[in-house]
Amino acid sequence: MSTFTLFCLIVVLAVIGFFAGRHKVNSQSKPLHSLPRYYGTYVALFAFIPALLVLLVWLLASPIFLGKTIASQITADMIPEGGSAELVLSDVSRIAQGLRAGADNGLILTENINDTVNLAVLADVLASSGVFLGGELNPDVLQLALSYTDAAAFSHFLMICVVLGLAMAGFVFAYGRVNPEFWARNRVEQTYLGVLILAAGLAILTTAGIVLSMLFETINFFQLHEMRDFFFGLNWAPNFHGDSELSILPLLWGTLYISLVALLVAVPVGLFAAIYLSEYASKTVRSVAKPLLEVLAGIPTIVYGLFALITFGPFLKDWFGDGGFLGVNWMGDARSVATAGIVMGIMLIPFVSSLSDDIINAVPQALRDGSYGLGATQSETVKQVVLPAALPGIVGAILLAASRAIGETMIVVLGAGAIARFTGNPLEALTTITTRIVSQLTGDGDFNSPETLVAFALGLTLFVITLALNIVALYIVRKYREQYE
Repeated sequence: MSTFTLFCLIVVLAVIGFFAGRHKVNSQSKPLHSLPRYYGTYVALFAFIPALLVLLVWLLASPIFLGKTIASQITADMIPEGGSAELVLSDVSRIAQGLRAGADNGLILTENINDTVNLAVLADVLASSGVFLGGELNPDVLQLALSYTDAAAFSHFLMICVVLGLAMAGFVFAYGRVNPEFWARNRVEQTYLGVLILAAGLAILTTAGIVLSMLFETINFFQLHEMRDFFFGLNWAPNFHGDSELSILPLLWGTLYISLVALLVAVPVGLFAAIYLSEYASKTVRSVAKPLLEVLAGIPTIVYGLFALITFGPFLKDWFGDGGFLGVNWMGDARSVATAGIVMGIMLIPFVSSLSDDIINAVPQALRDGSYGLGATQSETVKQVVLPAALPGIVGAILLAASRAIGETMIVVLGAGAIARFTGNPLEALTTITTRIVSQLTGDGDFNSPETLVAFALGLTLFVITLALNIVALYIVRKYREQYE
């Protein structure tokens, strides 16, 4: 039984519980404390929510537990020369995935897994399932994969039994409590409140989990690499063979520089567009222009990156490159700060314009009428009344755009290049923190090496910078609101 089928069974049991609970109280002649639908909802919630929570926790915890169990069984002779236990565990996971696919296709292994023919057949099955290994199959690794597959199958079977048993137990328990005197509405409202609290708690716990996961790996990184070089060094030169220079400063400069160029494009254009749409445009123009402007927000960032790489970058090079229209040699490559920054700014325009437009429209009309009554013109009203009143929200929109710019990856990868250095020329290539995070975490390098763990230090530093921006913006907003409230 698949996980989706199990989920559908829980939903069906909850639906049956709803109608069963409602029918039970409707069939009795006593006066009801609550409406009949509350009794049915009470039974449905007890049959659905506990089982669903256990299902979600099981799906999250089971791979982690199985991975740690298998990792503890990896011996030194299973690790190839130049490899690591993490790579072996990755191979075990992929082989197990191929074994499950092979089982679905009717693959039956012989008792002797060391048999050469059996290994060759298995290798073909794995390849047909999309699992390609770098070398020959290691029988010990294969045995570990078989153990992993059996353990995963048993865990899945146990999950089905526990979840279905819990759903049925919740159904029976709630159905037994339902009677006309039962305060069903109060219990249902309390359950709703608990679900809302749980959702809020999950959001907080997720944020804390992200921060802690980065923090622990960052501590491991600083145990292997000098903190002084990371924060105050001037070079970024990772070398998986040792002697790496891993300074964040060149990456931070590239991140802030490209984000600044993007904001210089997005903020004026987006803000002016919002002012026009909210204060000057007719309803007909607004109904057409605003949806067209917001279409930019729906374009995938990879499309913007391709536009920067194929169209806009070569366009700039045709103007500023060697032999270009201006006759200068300021741009040697289509990838540059200007290429990525301007295209990113175009992407951010709807973030600024749409939010600013909604915020400006939320300014009470009484403020505008009072300004007109004092003899101010429309432009004076916009500059001296509307924009100051909407400034806190506009600051929030700009902050959202800044956070989006700092965290952007694909446009930077394709449009800005991958060179970490200090330069003030916007026509030269640079790279950013997010680009280096992706680069350091991809490939077959040792996870416990400084060159890989540096990605977590970069991520944590970027998180702290974004948090500081939020705190500063919040301070500005509160200070301004004190003058207007």
